[in-house]
Amino acid sequence: MNTFAPLTPVASGDVSDRGNAPWRALLAPYAQPRLGRSALDLATSVVPYLGLVVAMYFALNVSYLVVLAIAIPASGFLMRTFVIYHDCTHGSLFVSKRANRWVGVALGLLVYSPFVRWRHDHAIHHATSGDLDRRGGGDVRTLTIGEYLALGKRARIGYHLFRNPLIMFGVGPFFSLVIGPRIVARSARPRMRQSVIVTNVALAVAVALLCWFVGWQSFLLIQAPLVLFAGAGGIWLFYVQHQFEDAYWEAGDSWTYVDSALRGSSYMKLPKVLQFFSGNIGLHHIHHLSARIPNYNLQRAHDENPVFHQVPTLSLWDGLRAVNLKLWDEDRRQLVSFAEARRRVAAAAL
Repeated sequence: MNTFAPLTPVASGDVSDRGNAPWRALLAPYAQPRLGRSALDLATSVVPYLGLVVAMYFALNVSYLVVLAIAIPASGFLMRTFVIYHDCTHGSLFVSKRANRWVGVALGLLVYSPFVRWRHDHAIHHATSGDLDRRGGGDVRTLTIGEYLALGKRARIGYHLFRNPLIMFGVGPFFSLVIGPRIVARSARPRMRQSVIVTNVALAVAVALLCWFVGWQSFLLIQAPLVLFAGAGGIWLFYVQHQFEDAYWEAGDSWTYVDSALRGSSYMKLPKVLQFFSGNIGLHHIHHLSARIPNYNLQRAHDENPVFHQVPTLSLWDGLRAVNLKLWDEDRRQLVSFAEARRRVAAAAL
């Protein structure tokens, strides 16, 4: 994994600094969606996904092993569809705000997600990523070693379970895609509440019609592996984008938006086929620096500007290993595993 040296120019303060930062002018040419290219994104994500879902239904009469085999590429296209949906929430897929909204709402039904609420929650993630004082806004719960040691036994067990790969990538997809988006807090603003309720009603009608047409058993046999595979892949991508050894975490006035983007968001160099299915989201440093850049311009923005070649770069193997990192060591400024945290605490005690 490549390390990162501070870049210039650097903006400081909160998200509003983006408007005055030189980075905005540097990346402005890439933040121009093209209708034809965006339409191609939809054609190479939604269309093959729906086609493979139909193929899975007919394969039920052949063998469920065939269904599972088809589910692998189908889940890849579903994950790609989610990235296109994600672009809509940032207003980066189309020039028109209305087009981004209505396409996003439609794609939200395919990925089980309420558009307005998810857009709001994800904006909080962009505004607070890497800020120790504002954790919990759409990120993976991460404790410092000191905070972990201050927990009681039950709370430590809960944190261990939450960060366990079997829970995160086994149970997590069903909670993140199916259960969590259905829940609306009582304190939620009316627009957020309406977004969740309307999406839930639309999904209930769609699922009821599909169950009536193909049978509820067939519906579950098809959707379950899709949610598991696509959800696990999506959670892993989201995890490694900010959870790597030399990640960026700062508190108070030390935190800056630009540093959180360029030092706290990784560049995942994936094989081309995985980069396609993940919609270039591995170029996360560019995305966090300018969320208005459509996914298909991220690679060009990185390649054409050597200043970005210094950012934290992860290989596929680095990304897989990063799953073992659980706690933030504030002294050494690194994410560490539970075992490494115990060793460092023991060494400090001696």
